[in-house]
Amino acid sequence: MSKSFYWYVAQLWKRPKDYLGELWKERLIKWRREPAIVKIERPTRIDKARRLGWKPIQGITVVRVRVRRGTRKRDDMPRSRRTKSYYWYRPLGIPLQVIAEQRAARKYPNMEVLSSYYVGEDGQYKWYEVILVDPSHPSIRAREEYAWLAQRSQRRRVFRGLTPRMRKHRKISNYWK
Repeated sequence: MSKSFYWYVAQLWKRPKDYLGELWKERLIKWRREPAIVKIERPTRIDKARRLGWKPIQGITVVRVRVRRGTRKRDDMPRSRRTKSYYWYRPLGIPLQVIAEQRAARKYPNMEVLSSYYVGEDGQYKWYEVILVDPSHPSIRAREEYAWLAQRSQRRRVFRGLTPRMRKHRKISNYWK
């Protein structure tokens, strides 16, 4: 039985540095020079985007978001001496992918975050592509699979932890308690 095109693309993205090689490096160099949030025409990972609900129709947009890796640096000490219990770096408590989704939602306030996925990283940054849907667009309201986003109860869902990545994070963090 033959495999679909999306299966081969998914296999390629399991080890992108090995398969993409120079193209991978060129992309990261180009992305580093771009602004932190860039609206793109088509998704970089077509298989993942289609699985998460992206379709090439009006009202659906893909945005690539750059997030700095690592933990948040605290402000400098308010006193002259550093106490023994003072830590310079502190974990954020939520995944970088959720931070990327929230930044995209702030940049495009009329759109709702459907989902997001990883597209690359280097030593300093991670890049995620966020799928945004305009709930007031007529082509979105007309489709059954997206009409639920137009309901009032679905507004600003990324800030309430209702995206798939935040649900996964809550499930994992509750498991270890």
